[in-house]
Amino acid sequence: MTTLVKICGMSDAASVRAAVEAGADYLGFIIFPRSPRAVSLERAAELAALKGSARSVAVLVDPDDVLLGEVLRVLRPDIIQLHGGESPERCLDARNYAAQGVWKAVPVASSKDVTRARRYAGFADAILFDAKPPAGADRPGGWGAGYDYSLVKGFDAAPFILAGGLNPDNVADAIAASGARVVDTVSGVEAAPGVKDIGRIAAFIRASRRS
Repeated sequence: MTTLVKICGMSDAASVRAAVEAGADYLGFIIFPRSPRAVSLERAAELAALKGSARSVAVLVDPDDVLLGEVLRVLRPDIIQLHGGESPERCLDARNYAAQGVWKAVPVASSKDVTRARRYAGFADAILFDAKPPAGADRPGGWGAGYDYSLVKGFDAAPFILAGGLNPDNVADAIAASGARVVDTVSGVEAAPGVKDIGRIAAFIRASRRS
């Protein structure tokens, strides 16, 4: 089975086109002002129009109903990724605003975190396992940190996406360790925070598919 790839934090047309040309399956647009990859809904919609056969993912942190309504009206994403402290019930609410479902991000540092992710089974369409942010962090993801990817191997409560510190050099080993069929990268394909490197995007996708 081919590994599916999400390139997240898209903020410019050249990077979107490069990701689509290289075969990305998902493109993530971060709607969270504190992220260095943040874009407005209007900009995300412009970029999503270039996605070809890839699917658009709106990345949100504890969105209220007003923001969810604006996301639906302006962006009309295929998927909503909830990356805050949202409850299982809130995941169900968010399903009304995305065409193809909701992913719930869960930070991982130990096996206990993986076990806790089971409470989202039946509420989120997939779990996105990410690294826990550093103490005092002002945003929940995109720090470039990894963890023991084998912790999530065998997780069967819901489909899962592997994220957190993935880059072209380690993604094949991470897939082997975790058994992931979907991988997600942000900082691992950047030249600087918020600045995508087109060559690294292509390299990441190639490495993911060779695993």
